[in-house]
Amino acid sequence: MKIPKIKLSFWQIINMNFGFFGLQYSFGLQQANMSPIYSYLGAEESKLPYLWLAGPITGLLIQPIVGALSDKTVTKWGRRRPYFLIGAILCSICLFIMPYSSSVWMAASVLWILDAANNITQEPYRAFVSDKLRSEQHAMGFLTQSAFTGLGQTLSYLTPTLLIFFGISKMAANDNGIPITTMIAFVIGSVVSIGSILWTLKSTKEIPLTADEIAEIKASPVGIKSTFADIWGAIKDMPLTMRQMIPMMFFTWYAMFIYWIYIAKTLSRSVFGATASSTEGFRDADILSGQIGAFYNFIAFVSAFGLAWLAKRYGAKHIHAICLSLAGVGLFVLPYISSPILVFIPMVGMGLSWASMMGNPYVILAGSIPEKRTGVYMGIFNMFIVIPMLLQNVTMPLYYESWLNNNPINAMKLAGVMLLLGAVSTLFIRTKKTV
Repeated sequence: MKIPKIKLSFWQIINMNFGFFGLQYSFGLQQANMSPIYSYLGAEESKLPYLWLAGPITGLLIQPIVGALSDKTVTKWGRRRPYFLIGAILCSICLFIMPYSSSVWMAASVLWILDAANNITQEPYRAFVSDKLRSEQHAMGFLTQSAFTGLGQTLSYLTPTLLIFFGISKMAANDNGIPITTMIAFVIGSVVSIGSILWTLKSTKEIPLTADEIAEIKASPVGIKSTFADIWGAIKDMPLTMRQMIPMMFFTWYAMFIYWIYIAKTLSRSVFGATASSTEGFRDADILSGQIGAFYNFIAFVSAFGLAWLAKRYGAKHIHAICLSLAGVGLFVLPYISSPILVFIPMVGMGLSWASMMGNPYVILAGSIPEKRTGVYMGIFNMFIVIPMLLQNVTMPLYYESWLNNNPINAMKLAGVMLLLGAVSTLFIRTKKTV
């Protein structure tokens, strides 16, 4: 007999999602620091997207596979939790190594392993929430992950600024030009990543599978061929609601990757009038991009629970469309602002949108997919994120110099337009009344 899901308390939901704090601290370090690290190591501006290929490709390959495997994993620790631990260990090692990179290609290689580790952890984590919570608690569960995304990334973006506040020189760097503040931030991230996952593993157990469920899993085919067959079968049987989310996800994540790659370069020109990565103006832009990143993630942190209430009351898709619209307008006007203080204003909309991105699409998704295939569908859904990122990485260098005039400011405006298109696309998704 299947064990029924019980309604979890607020603090139980917090404990089960605390590992997301460390996972997103790691992602925040990448978003805030990889383009500057590549620039310090001598990478060309127009080629930066190619150096970010690790995230989309590892996500494209690993998350569907891990999702399918976790659906059929039977251990005394559960289906999802073993993947949390393996991913967190690899992630911590890579975070420690990254700031010691001596070349562009060493940094890119470590990023490949780091992104693979994060993907091993993240996909089963999404399925874990759907496994544990009743449908009426999905909004709270996924938007709690949004809150921890905001908190983890706030601190990761803000760490270099705090280190400078406590007396470390902003211009102090190692022999390869990577700032000492960046090195310390990655070491802190290494500890936070493994520590938060261990907390979740200690505090939260999975719902045990029944004897019939275990027998069904053990009787099913195993191996790589079977795993890919499961993925392909799930794609062919994809629910209509999930298919209708593709345009929204394409515009959203193409835009977000533009933002992460070019925000420091944009601020360097629009606020500090600097173009060379060796100048103090670029270092100031690097620090400012971390500060506004921390700010919008803090907005995401404090707004996530409010968005959960709004999503339950008015529907996840409508709240998501509004949030994407605010972010789109914000990114479009950002390059016109030359004051280091005023650039924080557009980030309010960015923060609301970021909280919504990390929660509301999963609220919509969880209500449309079969429970027995949660893992594989969560993995496939990640393809809706990484394919747009991959396309951005591959296509943008082809038109960056010609269409965008080799100017990151124009890239940022393009990101704003694409978020607005994402908002419009959201309105065409048909959802159940519960989301």
